[in-house]
Amino acid sequence: MRMNFGLTFRAANGCWKVNLSQRCSRGRIGLFVPPSPPVDAEKLQELQRFVTLSKRVLVMTGAGISTESGIPDYRSEKVGLYARTDRRPIQHRDFVRSAAVRQRYWARNFVGWPQFSSHQPNPAHWALSNWEKRGKLYWLVTQNVDALHTKAGSRRLTELHGCMHRVLCLDCGEQTPRGVLQARFAALNPTWSAEAHGLAPDGDVFLTEEQVRSFQVPSCARCGGRLKPDVVFFGDAVNRDTVDFVHRRVKEADSLLVVGSSLQVYSGYRFILTAQEKKLPIAILNIGPTRSDHLACLKLDSRCGELLPLIDPH
Repeated sequence: MRMNFGLTFRAANGCWKVNLSQRCSRGRIGLFVPPSPPVDAEKLQELQRFVTLSKRVLVMTGAGISTESGIPDYRSEKVGLYARTDRRPIQHRDFVRSAAVRQRYWARNFVGWPQFSSHQPNPAHWALSNWEKRGKLYWLVTQNVDALHTKAGSRRLTELHGCMHRVLCLDCGEQTPRGVLQARFAALNPTWSAEAHGLAPDGDVFLTEEQVRSFQVPSCARCGGRLKPDVVFFGDAVNRDTVDFVHRRVKEADSLLVVGSSLQVYSGYRFILTAQEKKLPIAILNIGPTRSDHLACLKLDSRCGELLPLIDPH
């Protein structure tokens, strides 16, 4: 299944522009959401009861909550990155060790950033933000790096895998807003242009090696070190302090709701095991099977943005 997005990034009179094909713009909301059955009224009532009986619900979200905002995920059947292409996400070790890998990554990310950073929260993000305001949501843990929960106003939030909107120096630890780095990229590459096809989950696109070869990558403005998105790449580990913090929040909660995650990655699955150990009720809202279906008292296969706004957080 091939999807051609016709995304072009070029300089025109000193101004960088991104052109997206009409096909991408028109169908972006549902393009990456797998098929799902209509909302089951009985299951909806069960989820309402689950939320009503919870006083301190901890919600853990994954890529499936953001597909309705036009951001693809990795694992969804037929529409995820693994199903659409033979591409695989960058590995932490390769990024740290190889200047060529960093050059390729940043060139692709530079092209994809204007589109990725423009994505907006969908009704599921807004619903969870509302739960927090109403005092129902005790804590929100997201495996996503897209900042959509922050854009929706969530504050009791842990970004388990970091956030693409921040850049980290691997050598001195300096943090920089991603938008600041975009301007530095443009200044270093005034005549560089690229045409890409395909969109990846974490803010980059697909480019040829020839396109990448002449792309210039800036160093840390503070120490001259290597720059990396402030996210956990595949093959890296979540910060131990962050893991311990989330474990404490799970133990303080009285229920756990998973939204839009298959829980295949252990960094999120481990908190399900903690919830099980504490005998917390677990509900899962995700299109398709998850690693923890057998541990859940309730499993729903519906769109997150279709179902969550129907729940009264009182």
